[in-house]
Amino acid sequence: MFGMLPFEWTNDRFFDTPDNSQRRDRREPENGPAAFRTDIRDAGDHFLLECELPGFRKEDIHLELKDGILTIAAQHDESEEERSRKGRYIRRERQYGVFSRSFDVSGIDENGISAAYKDGILELTLPKARPVVPEAKHIAID
Repeated sequence: MFGMLPFEWTNDRFFDTPDNSQRRDRREPENGPAAFRTDIRDAGDHFLLECELPGFRKEDIHLELKDGILTIAAQHDESEEERSRKGRYIRRERQYGVFSRSFDVSGIDENGISAAYKDGILELTLPKARPVVPEAKHIAID
């Protein structure tokens, strides 16, 4: 595994607006999907990812593992009916849309990955792959 480093978006624009600098601090791409905070711990025989996803239902969170890349995506949806029932907003800070992050999980036993979601925290257990030790073969002498 390559240090469990997430893929990060960068925005190195010199003349950032306050909104862009806040977005950069949260490691969000400009005009792209938002990221969520994630803690990664090395627990000896496995890594533990703890993703902050408050307000999501378990059904809104999707995990995909493809070609050594783990993608965690969560989607908030608000229907037209919910919007009209809530009235007009003066200010709205809660976001709706897709939140996504991807992680390089090479060196992980992909079949042993497990996930649990409780109290707004998605916890993934990623067991480290055991190194393959080549078998020694005895060669008989004729």
